[in-house]
Amino acid sequence: MSVVEELVPAGTWKADALHSSVRLEVEHMGASTFTAGFTDPDVALVSGPDGVELRGTVRVETFDVRDDGLRPHVMGPEFLDAERYPELPFRSTAFRADGDGLVVEGELTIKGVTQTVEARGRVGEPVADPWGVERLALTLETVLDRTDYGLGWQMELPSGGAVLANHVRLLVSLELLKEA
Repeated sequence: MSVVEELVPAGTWKADALHSSVRLEVEHMGASTFTAGFTDPDVALVSGPDGVELRGTVRVETFDVRDDGLRPHVMGPEFLDAERYPELPFRSTAFRADGDGLVVEGELTIKGVTQTVEARGRVGEPVADPWGVERLALTLETVLDRTDYGLGWQMELPSGGAVLANHVRLLVSLELLKEA
């Protein structure tokens, strides 16, 4: 058994969308950090003799920007272009142990552009819930350059700085249910 297989319990695990999140953080006007996220992630983690694979998708329409005035701009062509690219898929290509954590390499597609990403995180121990279902926590974090995905909108501040930073921190927190 490999070190990764020891970290990721065997089985097929599906995200409990209510208790899972895909969030982002990006510096806004050099003054604060803007946070937002996607609801209802569709994610599966499969661990077995052939290795470990993580696949997931979020629907762009579930992006919770919390402002009805800003939403059309974020959903439009300058940002996520939800009409042309309704989903953001991810597929892992490698898992490896890193101390007591793990590193997941994979391919993330945003606006039709696929880039290789590396995320670091942890996997918890399986826990039985009151109904006898095993649950597993998986958290991952990475930093993306949004311009690599064609998200290049920008505006200059009167002082000369940028309204929106290019680097975006992506935080994935999953509560996975073991399938029978």
